[in-house]
Amino acid sequence: MSTAPGPRATTLAQRKRQLVATELTETALQLFAHKGFEAVTVDEIATAAGVSKRTFFRYFASKEDVVVQFLAGMGADMRAELAARPAAEPPSAALLHAVSVPLAACGDHAERTLPVVRLILRTPALLARFLEHQAGWREELAGELAARRGPAADPAGLYPPLAAGMALTAFDTVLRRWSEDAGAPDPLALIARAFALLAPALDAAGE
Repeated sequence: MSTAPGPRATTLAQRKRQLVATELTETALQLFAHKGFEAVTVDEIATAAGVSKRTFFRYFASKEDVVVQFLAGMGADMRAELAARPAAEPPSAALLHAVSVPLAACGDHAERTLPVVRLILRTPALLARFLEHQAGWREELAGELAARRGPAADPAGLYPPLAAGMALTAFDTVLRRWSEDAGAPDPLALIARAFALLAPALDAAGE
């Protein structure tokens, strides 16, 4: 009789890993909020979460990775949303939908995401990682824009990276505005205002 784990065992193992990762993340963020990012050590995070330091490093390469882990999927989500938009949709509308995906998640879970966003923007090491991610997102969005338009529409290849850069500048500006001002509107309302300003340039160049 085979003793190999079946699909259910695999699913349970995955759930356990997710629970541990979530506990480590929540514990780390609470410590960062109370003591400041630089003052918290990996040992403190592991101890507070009730796991060993070795276990911590099975899930995260560093304490920075605890904070920026949710950034990893943002670029993929943006590109997937852009790819799913109708081909005939104006570029400004398609890009607005794309960058709105992570902003909607931030707005829906503000009590959890706002402290993380503030931490990232105010901590040099984390801000550097955030900007690295944004550079990758620009390439991903530009690649999707180029595929949507085709090479004949832009032989010089200028429009895709410029349009992606404009969209991500709006995204970054909105995120900073939302995090700095407690009275700022919902991030989706802010990004809509930003794209109202960008739309003429995005759509005129995208024709």
